[in-house]
Amino acid sequence: MKTEIGIDKIGFATPEFYLDLADLAAARQVDPAKYRIGIGQDEMAVLPADQDVVTLAAAAADQILTASERATIDLIIFATESGVDQSKAAALYVQRLLGLNTAARALELKEACYGATAGLQLAYDHLLAHPDSQRVLVLGADEARYGLGTAGEVTQGAGAIALLVTRQPRILVLEQPTAYHSEDVMDFWRPNYRREALADGKFSTEQYLRFLKLTWADYQQKTQRHLNDLTAVIFHIPFTKLGLKGLRQLTASAPNDLQTRLLTHFQQATILNRRVGNLYTGSLYLSLYSLLLFAELPAGARIGLYSYGSGAVAEFFSGRLVPGYAAQLPPAPEVSAVLDQRQRLSVADYETMFAQQLTTDGSTAATPSQSVNAPFRLSGISAHQRRYQKNGGQNQ
Repeated sequence: MKTEIGIDKIGFATPEFYLDLADLAAARQVDPAKYRIGIGQDEMAVLPADQDVVTLAAAAADQILTASERATIDLIIFATESGVDQSKAAALYVQRLLGLNTAARALELKEACYGATAGLQLAYDHLLAHPDSQRVLVLGADEARYGLGTAGEVTQGAGAIALLVTRQPRILVLEQPTAYHSEDVMDFWRPNYRREALADGKFSTEQYLRFLKLTWADYQQKTQRHLNDLTAVIFHIPFTKLGLKGLRQLTASAPNDLQTRLLTHFQQATILNRRVGNLYTGSLYLSLYSLLLFAELPAGARIGLYSYGSGAVAEFFSGRLVPGYAAQLPPAPEVSAVLDQRQRLSVADYETMFAQQLTTDGSTAATPSQSVNAPFRLSGISAHQRRYQKNGGQNQ
């Protein structure tokens, strides 16, 4: 049997608090259509003080991993641009919280929103190079912060995606070759001394589209494939309108029926993104998750994926759906119900929660218990160490 490598399972977690962007529009005295249509977002996940990228990533992975899988993962890759330590990899916290194999490599990757794609390709190479390796866990978790009342406020969000990567995967086979491009571009960055990112929005959009043009042309040249060879194309989605601009650029000269098909699948692929907001490293893979949940795609369908991380690195690649892939996913209504059950915050409560932060002077502090449904929580800091616990359990 031919060795194929790809995504075997997908997990997703997001905070249990959200802000309806119609409420934010009223508070900021703008037309709600500016957010819902102009930006393409409806709701925004809000991260409380007792949650961070570690607890979100652990929750996303916890829901998909069996005991035997936890014992045989030998590479844990945590992609984030919301790191909790300048030295220690967030992967190590997750390894302990989930009881993952300790005969494993555990590391953290950073390159803005591209990090999880780098992790996925590294997982592919690891399994290809190590015949005895069975599974790799790739995590993408972030909190997108721009600040209250800023131009980027409406494109905030939080959440995590967990990808279990294996041989003979049961969801998506990753295809080679891929196309990638990088340049030193200052379109978005976050200095060490800031919690909120800095961005040149118009310039960043231009770079997103320019890098898409470059990587798409390179992908076509390398694979000799064309747009009609793809059943769907999905994008990194900091906000859905940007992905739509990317799709329109790709399909500008395509026949009407192809434009219609790809637009329909794009809309299905952004259902969850519209409700959660920006996941940074996880955004592309939340879009993949949404597509697989809400679209009825045939086995063997080829999906194009465009990954972009400001700074900037981009990659265009593709994967083929495995027969029976839907059996590896929860029912779409179940995922929608989880989002429906979140607590809707008033704008005042959102602003209060946004302002909460951990101590930065080395003092001991406990975080209020806010996330009653989360499997893990950040209980506080003592002796300069972050303390995590299972909800209802002891510090770890």
